[in-house]
Amino acid sequence: MPASSSTIPSDGRDRLTGLPGAADAAAWLGRAGQGGFVHAMLVGLHRFRSVNLAYGRAGGDLALAEIARRVRDFASAEIGPDAFVARIGGGDFLVASAGATSRERWQWLAEALGRSVARALTMHGDVLHLAPRTALLRGQPDETGAALLDRLDQALSSLQQQSGRRVLWADGAHRARGRSAARLEADLIGAMARDEIGLVFQPQYAVSSGTLAGVEALARWDHPQLGRIGAETLFAIAERGDHIAQLSRHIARRALTIAAEWQPALPLSLNVTAEDLGDDRFADGFRQLLTDSGFLPTMLTLEVTEHALVADFARSAEMLSELASLGVRIALDDFGTGYANFRTLKALPVDTLKLDASLVRDIDHDPRDRAILRAIVAMARALGLKVVVEGIERESQLAILAQENCDTFQGFLRAGPLPADAITEMLG
Repeated sequence: MPASSSTIPSDGRDRLTGLPGAADAAAWLGRAGQGGFVHAMLVGLHRFRSVNLAYGRAGGDLALAEIARRVRDFASAEIGPDAFVARIGGGDFLVASAGATSRERWQWLAEALGRSVARALTMHGDVLHLAPRTALLRGQPDETGAALLDRLDQALSSLQQQSGRRVLWADGAHRARGRSAARLEADLIGAMARDEIGLVFQPQYAVSSGTLAGVEALARWDHPQLGRIGAETLFAIAERGDHIAQLSRHIARRALTIAAEWQPALPLSLNVTAEDLGDDRFADGFRQLLTDSGFLPTMLTLEVTEHALVADFARSAEMLSELASLGVRIALDDFGTGYANFRTLKALPVDTLKLDASLVRDIDHDPRDRAILRAIVAMARALGLKVVVEGIERESQLAILAQENCDTFQGFLRAGPLPADAITEMLG
């Protein structure tokens, strides 16, 4: 097995990431395997030791914590409640599921997770891309958890000796049988042409009153063979064929058209990709989308993450400023998980800080986490920014948000993502 970091006790949770460690992972896999087949993937950050050498252990720990967040968020959004995530040691993370899935779908999930992990990561002014390699398997009936981990570890070790390959099944296959990448890309193009890319809307609520304050649009694709494909996997498929900009416009057009019909009007949030900001025509194209849909720019918030900005910060700032001049609001998404600094807040026309769920997960029982929240809210107030918090699941968390004067929240405490007609009913 990979050598464990000093942050992982012999048993229990990893102190750095809060994820289960190797012992808990083996136990979970063993239990899941008794009930039927289990699918698992071991995601390894090749040569992660070089990060520690270049930036010190503290820098390496920051990077690992961010990668762990990306893995956990991906598993939650794309796999769902059946997902299990653990840190096995060093830069190795396990993702597993006992839910029904095909071999082909599991591979596409692995490739999409690799895309998420490999996104730009800033470290002391440098931009890093930690592209992972991933070993996959489908467990045999009654195979022990230790045996599963050993098979994954051997496959990952083999993969790391090969140049060019990023994904390998533990049985030695490079790709799953089934639909080729080209065929799946063609499926995606056809789905966009037939308007088959669906949307769900994550409600957002005012902390002070509990009233509906807006929604965030999220893409979903119900593929006839692979089943439901979430946004991260959807964009990974689009990236293979250089269709990200087309997919992003398709989602924005559909979301704006749907939201324009709601009465009374409801604020809408849309995510912006790095590819959007890298397109010189993005602002003009979005202005046209707003005109065509009739949706009021002042009711729209564009959410941008730090990793979408780092490729060309100056161009991104200019593009967002042009949109802000129309009345569109700009939110800095996943705030508190990356390395956004005061320069970022000063240079961008930001109206809102959107706090990631990992930042507030323990605010109701960890005084340090609450102190961090209080400091962020104080900074936001000093800069005239709104604070939106995602991932709220407990009333005790919501009570803390109210005491610390946060503005808006979203999470399963009130509602998960809903279809458009459910939002219409809520407004009625």
